[in-house]
Amino acid sequence: MQFGGVVALAGVSLEVDRGEIRGVIGPNGSGKTTLFNCISGIYRPARGEIRLEGRSVTALPRHRMARLGIGRTFQNLALFRSLTVRQNILVGAHSLGRSGFVANALRLPRVRDEETTAGRRLDELLEMLELAPFAEAPAADVPFAVAKRVELARAIIGRPKLLLLDEPAGGLNHNEVEELETLLRYIRGHFALSILLVEHHMNLVMRISDRVAALEFGRKIADDTPLQLCRHPEVIRAYLGETDHVLPA
Repeated sequence: MQFGGVVALAGVSLEVDRGEIRGVIGPNGSGKTTLFNCISGIYRPARGEIRLEGRSVTALPRHRMARLGIGRTFQNLALFRSLTVRQNILVGAHSLGRSGFVANALRLPRVRDEETTAGRRLDELLEMLELAPFAEAPAADVPFAVAKRVELARAIIGRPKLLLLDEPAGGLNHNEVEELETLLRYIRGHFALSILLVEHHMNLVMRISDRVAALEFGRKIADDTPLQLCRHPEVIRAYLGETDHVLPA
């Protein structure tokens, strides 16, 4: 992936196994968010291929990704500030709908069935993510940590197969990061989904990830278990500028 003369991604290759939590780390500008934008269809890479369960999704339009099973949160909160928490989460259920314009206009039974299903999933998430007390509040009025959970709920209400989390711990305090770790482990098991996690909070990445890939200047420099990655010379150099240290696991 290039932007003018700048190579944002060059030959980056990785896979996420079913049910795996996969971390991606790297200094600012290493290509982490660009990788997410390629996977979710916001960018179309110049070369290479992105596959979901063996099917190429590289050339598909971005609005198809949610229905195919790719959910995502963003580095900067992307909520509808004037909508309530409940309404924001229900936006993510749009991909569940199979009824067309005419069916919705006529309020056919299958439309009501879809709304009932979405409502059940919404209630489950409000309870699971402790959002019920904020359900009717405008998104603009809830605390930052709550808003992060709202975005997470919106990403998973459509039951994705692959969940892309772009710096979910950004702006959270120590206790909130620990709560997030517990929540992500539960979500992975409860919904039987895979998670691809971009995060600068190293302790969270190393504790929660099954495997971690490290990027630098758009290239993958290491890909291993958290313990082994912390000892990798190229990763240590990228973060510390020298090779006689070991990153904290």
